[in-house]
Amino acid sequence: MDVNVSTLAGQGAGTVTLSDEIFGLEPREDILARVVRWQLAKRQQGTHQAKGRADIARTGAKMYKQKGTGRARHSSARAPQFRGGGKAHGPVARSHEHDLPKKVRALGLKHALSAKARADSIIVVDELALSEAKTKTLVANFASLGLSNALVIGGAELDQNFAKAVNNIPNIDVLPIQGINVYDILRRGTLVLSKAAIEALEERFK
Repeated sequence: MDVNVSTLAGQGAGTVTLSDEIFGLEPREDILARVVRWQLAKRQQGTHQAKGRADIARTGAKMYKQKGTGRARHSSARAPQFRGGGKAHGPVARSHEHDLPKKVRALGLKHALSAKARADSIIVVDELALSEAKTKTLVANFASLGLSNALVIGGAELDQNFAKAVNNIPNIDVLPIQGINVYDILRRGTLVLSKAAIEALEERFK
């Protein structure tokens, strides 16, 4: 699959061939859903915690005598049915993470890239670099490329001027190639790849 390459200013800079093994698959929603669910579960904090009856600072003495009152038999006032008592079956701090095979994760990334390619939502830029960290300049460059909602993937290291300039632009995310992931690809409208990112992806999936 041949794709045109442009500069940040929107000028033509040749073409590049995308591998069909990475960008030419038939996207499967079930695989994408599994990977996104795995990602979101892994990053969930899981610090929600309610106090059970064992955590309540309250007397453990019996409320009243067992027999002769005509009332129900109760012991501790920490029980969930009483005001100020512990929460019954409340949330506890835990990890929401679950396992997903590496092969499924890798396949999910390929399918996400293929989905963007099939939707003609991939733009290839020769280099993600600026001579100075000017957000105004970068906004004009993105306007020339037609970008308003995009994920930008650079090489192993991002140009510092580019990273600073893009920091204040809404709906634009920038990641080095090591951080590319299914969730961020799918949540943005357009995927912008540098030539270095494409080379790294092809090397990764050899």
